[in-house]
Amino acid sequence: MSGRDGAARAIQAADLHARRLGLHPGLPIAQARARIPGLHVLDADPKADHAALAQLAAWCLKRYSPVVALDPPDGLWIDATGAGHLFGGDRAMLDDLVRRLDRSGIAARAAMADTPGAAHALARHGYQQVTIADRQVKEALGVLPIAALRLPVDLVLALRKLGFTQIGDLARTARAPLALRFGPLIGRRLDQMFGHEPEPFEPVAPTELVRVERVFAEPIGAPETLQRQIGLLADALCATLRHRALGARRLDLLFHRVDAVVSGIRIGTVAPSQDPCHLARLLAGRLETIDPGFGVERMTLTASLAEPVILRQASSLAAEALPEITSLIDTLANRLGAVRLYRVAPIESDLPERAVAKVAALAPAQTASWPALLLRPIRLLAAPEPVDALAALPDHPPRWFVWRGIRREVVRADGPERVFGEWWQADAERHSVRDYFQVEDQMGARLWLFRSGDGQDPATGSMRWYLHGLFA
Repeated sequence: MSGRDGAARAIQAADLHARRLGLHPGLPIAQARARIPGLHVLDADPKADHAALAQLAAWCLKRYSPVVALDPPDGLWIDATGAGHLFGGDRAMLDDLVRRLDRSGIAARAAMADTPGAAHALARHGYQQVTIADRQVKEALGVLPIAALRLPVDLVLALRKLGFTQIGDLARTARAPLALRFGPLIGRRLDQMFGHEPEPFEPVAPTELVRVERVFAEPIGAPETLQRQIGLLADALCATLRHRALGARRLDLLFHRVDAVVSGIRIGTVAPSQDPCHLARLLAGRLETIDPGFGVERMTLTASLAEPVILRQASSLAAEALPEITSLIDTLANRLGAVRLYRVAPIESDLPERAVAKVAALAPAQTASWPALLLRPIRLLAAPEPVDALAALPDHPPRWFVWRGIRREVVRADGPERVFGEWWQADAERHSVRDYFQVEDQMGARLWLFRSGDGQDPATGSMRWYLHGLFA
């Protein structure tokens, strides 16, 4: 895509195929057409690009973090402080973000670091698609090109003429000569990257979301004062939600400090809620993760996800009243992470590892059930573990087996129970067979083993033995 670079037209964006041909942003269109005759060039639409970026930021705001800001022309800042545990960790959150964007046709690179400048540099100039900064982040940043400091192009070219190619070269150079010749921008970018100077940014705020705000004449910072203001914000937000017949499913509380730094808290609920006391209690439970700094001058509470409230008539019969566990589930989910709170539900499948699935804590009851006549172990291993065994083929249980370095003699056994592969899942399971045995060793432990294959046809399995579960 082309746009104006002063009086000349230049490339502003190039796809992967164009980059492989040697085209890159900043190259004049005349030179590009001279290199590749018949080059197809589209006119850039900056307004549409900005609108699309804002739409993507709103999506990230609703799904990943309460603090998201634009980094034009093609980037986003996401303050993920305290949000990673909701997805099972920082790496899991970034992998989920990149994977969802890829499914939408958007090629993305993501990085997480202690400062916006470091994350920006690793995402755009690092060697991996997804990067989590570790303790050697200074060494990793030092080998990146000086363009990762977000310096103007003419300044980067001037520094390269002097022999500066990597960030480490600038970091090891005295600041005074650099500032005298090139101004204070180089030192500021280095300080922002390594955390010596804050770099605030303004979060996006979609107008369609329900939002309330409190501005203070004097900065506040005491925990009890912040907790009291949280209660007032929750009351105001719930009043607006009740007026619109909505309930909050996700709340974002932003703390705007006097030093222009914005911190956020995100909590979620398993069902739409209009209870200000419950929501305020959940928010106050995460208050310890917030550093008020020199004081908070503004607090904003947003319902980033709200759903219609379905009112149900309560029964007057005490025998029919069910215990209300929604508040308990909300507390545990926000403390431990929603991915760690679930129920196990039966699934209609012959293979044991596919016969269970994780469902939400308040998901409707499943209609499927496990066969009552087929005994199953109380503990099923995450994956069958291979064991060395000696057995009389084709349908006898093992006489002994070695599991995790311990030899076990089999004194009792029951089986086999034959389980066939599910041919509709994969071609490799079209002929697969498992023969399961319940065995008891000399120490009284009862275990669940199976042999891969029917003992006659090699196409049905490898004939190896595996341990799949343990009985009580």
